Amino acid sequence: MARRSPSLRFQPAGGGRKPGVPTGKKQTLTIERLAHDGRGIAFHDGRTWFVEGVLPGEQADVRVLGARSQVVDARLERLIEASPARQPERCRHARDCGGCTLQHATHADQLALKQRTLADQLQRFADLVPERWAEPLTGPAFGYRRRARLAVRWDDAAGRLEVGFRAAASQRIVALTECPVLVQPLQSLALALPDALRALANPRAIGHVELFSGTAEALLVRHVTPLPPEDIQRLRAFCDAHQAQLWLQGAGAPEPAGPAQPLGYRLERWDLTLAWRPGDFVQVNAAVNEAMIGQALDWLAPQPGERVLDLFCGLGNFALPLARQGSDVIGVEGVRDMVERAAGNAERNGLSHAHFYQADLSKPLADAPWARGGFDAVLLDPPRDGAFELVQQMSRLGARRVVYVSCNPATLARDAAALGRQGFRLRQAGVLDMFPQTAHVEAMAYFERTA
Repeated sequence: MARRSPSLRFQPAGGGRKPGVPTGKKQTLTIERLAHDGRGIAFHDGRTWFVEGVLPGEQADVRVLGARSQVVDARLERLIEASPARQPERCRHARDCGGCTLQHATHADQLALKQRTLADQLQRFADLVPERWAEPLTGPAFGYRRRARLAVRWDDAAGRLEVGFRAAASQRIVALTECPVLVQPLQSLALALPDALRALANPRAIGHVELFSGTAEALLVRHVTPLPPEDIQRLRAFCDAHQAQLWLQGAGAPEPAGPAQPLGYRLERWDLTLAWRPGDFVQVNAAVNEAMIGQALDWLAPQPGERVLDLFCGLGNFALPLARQGSDVIGVEGVRDMVERAAGNAERNGLSHAHFYQADLSKPLADAPWARGGFDAVLLDPPRDGAFELVQQMSRLGARRVVYVSCNPATLARDAAALGRQGFRLRQAGVLDMFPQTAHVEAMAYFERTA
């Protein structure tokens, strides 16, 4: 065997490896289309580039945020040729803050992107097309968000507390001078809050803060060390001045800092008030939430006296309207505190035929005492991971009608395929525009069992 020359270097198959793309490099690109997450897609030098803040057809200088293999992440640096569809961002922080990623796109184009994303995921992962596409459920494009979390961090170098939203693709905090997606009561609260937190004797104790608006406004302050009494008093005075409740959370659950009036939200169409506490899950968009409930009930079309199962029921957001229309409702949730609050909500609204139970929703359910006798219809609203283990049991629950509310089209598609294997047909599907100005897709799908 011949010896290798020490001057020869081994070359992998296919030739030499391309040099990497350094972070911070600038590149001129033409954007081909939008990805599901709202970033523009471009192709250059054998790589796929994902670019924040651009639209199809635009030519732009972009700056590299990071690269891996043949994929480059970048953000808009300078527009060379803008799309006719581009619109001015309403918020001055839109290109920096990580909250809104699509303010430069029209609301119609945002909805079209979400519709394409849902259709692509159903086709790709389940080979499904609904028999009917529903029109997107929409609400106000701005001033819709009734719940928000603000990041808080002590900057040792500056000796200053930073308060705001996280920057896009970064841990940096963007200080806010406006936030037009918040409902009006929270806008004024959010803008006044940073100065109030900086005036505390021990601002380093603050972890983060959350804002809520419903039947009343509330501020939840999470703290990593106990707050001195004078800081609690300062926070109370701030909340009193802004007509908001103060809640505090250390190592345990959130608690009101003094007497608190009931905190909840209304579902006017069904004359319901649902009580909740900071830390509970509630939909951020009141208008779309109410439209979503109405569509779910219209699609399920439950008749008085029918048994309906509401899985991942939370506070009773769907279960109580179902009960108001005459259904016998069983609500099931994995979190004990939420089960208790849902039961309390049913009692306060005079609904004796809504009952709530705690269960591990990844385990078989059909043999549970509350499931005996089966159900006429099922509604489920799972988290982003979906409900794969649960939907594989659907035929055992006896229901022939299923409404699936999803915050992740990919897991919806996966679970829709599992329903299809049990004889359920996808009759309708549509987008819920719960988060305008973002690419986040929520959806609803309706299935009927034909086998």
